[in-house]
Amino acid sequence: MRHILATALLLAPISLTAAAAPSKSANDASALTQVRPVSTGVTGPRIVYSPNIEIRASELTAGAPAVSQVVLQLKLDDKGKEQDVQVVKSLTPQIDARVISAVRQFKFSPATLDKQAIPFNLNLVVEVKQ
Repeated sequence: MRHILATALLLAPISLTAAAAPSKSANDASALTQVRPVSTGVTGPRIVYSPNIEIRASELTAGAPAVSQVVLQLKLDDKGKEQDVQVVKSLTPQIDARVISAVRQFKFSPATLDKQAIPFNLNLVVEVKQ
């Protein structure tokens, strides 16, 4: 029993290392993009400025909860500027458009890795309150 446990403990770091650094094919297009997971030494981006969004009650759907959410996925470049905003969880097309236009006005401080600015993929939850 100890032998099996010791083998499992010895193999665990090897499998973690392999999972952390998968091999990349030279022909693979995704190999050209560099993905950096959040880990030690990484500081996520912060919102420095966000404008208030005013939405009329008539634009909200009837029977909607008092607090609703629009979830966005965006890419921030190494200067903290949003590059690609996509709606992951929608409320209505009109409200989604208003939220996206407001997020394009947001100012972000960039994510950093060892104090160097880096691009970062971000999921942003925007609450819409009645």
